[in-house]
Amino acid sequence: MRDFPIITDPTFEEKKSYNAIDRFWLERIRDKRDLVLVYFTLRLVALFIPMAILLYLLLPNAVWVPIAIFYTWMNVFRYKSRFTLMLHITSHRPWFKSKYNHWNKFLPWILGPFMGQSPEAYFSHHIGMHHLEGNLEDDDSSTMHFQRDSKKDFAKYLFGFLFFGLFRLTAYFNQKNRPKLRNAAVLGESLFVALCVGLSFLNWPATLVVFIIPFVTTRITMMLGNWAQHSFIDAEDPANEYKNSITVINHKFNQRCWNDGYHISHHIKPSLHWTDHPNHLLDNKQEYADNGALVFEGIEFGGVWLNLMKKDYEKLASHVVNINNMYASKDEIIRILKHRTKKIPRTGLTMDSIRQNQQVA
Repeated sequence: MRDFPIITDPTFEEKKSYNAIDRFWLERIRDKRDLVLVYFTLRLVALFIPMAILLYLLLPNAVWVPIAIFYTWMNVFRYKSRFTLMLHITSHRPWFKSKYNHWNKFLPWILGPFMGQSPEAYFSHHIGMHHLEGNLEDDDSSTMHFQRDSKKDFAKYLFGFLFFGLFRLTAYFNQKNRPKLRNAAVLGESLFVALCVGLSFLNWPATLVVFIIPFVTTRITMMLGNWAQHSFIDAEDPANEYKNSITVINHKFNQRCWNDGYHISHHIKPSLHWTDHPNHLLDNKQEYADNGALVFEGIEFGGVWLNLMKKDYEKLASHVVNINNMYASKDEIIRILKHRTKKIPRTGLTMDSIRQNQQVA
């Protein structure tokens, strides 16, 4: 249990001057705070696309194998999360001005497949369903009905998404009568699969390394992340974003991944710029405390997931921030953590049912 610390996660710092290349991009992007995303994208393009081309050439194994290993290491372990969370940011806040709107398609349609993302599937799932349904029963990625410190339940959650995710997402959009999002997801996923099948006839080892391994590992890490982000849910108030999400602060994960650890404020204000999340937490500490929000320091979502699978509540509790002395003891925190990981039975609680009840009231 920790007192509220000084936050070291990134906020925006204005550059003293901008060079000609900076100014070129600043004329085209909507928010100068996103200039860093442009340069990160250019780095990925310069790194992965030339390597992908090399892997499809008929190179000797002594040359091909080291390139394949390096590509996989850099893609899966170094840049995958950073790219996915940049895609996350730009899905919520399109980064190019309306005059250059077609450039907003570059990440999902051109670079995305190299980084494990099929075109449009992420946007359709995350923006078109997850945020609208808020981890409640209509959200196909909801964690409510699983025991969230159970390896068995996580395996069910993961494999259900891997093998049936697109079908269930399609069914959701059919139910909600959202054909545009449905068609975009199906088209993007279908074209990605067709690309992989076609390129496998050309060079299947290269296709495995360049597209298939990044795709599978991305799906796994996204569901692991979502599980951790929504592992601690108050069964008495599951629609409360303060009580069905968590925030992680002061970890290099936030430095590398655009403050993605601030998941509570992200659900409260989905369009809040990534550099504004630390100040949102500081400005609303009492509201976090009043709502029983869980904020962890010095750990990221992967660590939260791992300690849940180990049922190491002592370790988890040691990272919890005691906002405005909201907890009396470490034992109290452990009790709350255990209570909030319990499986929640189905009651028909959806965002639609909440809106209907509000209208009646």
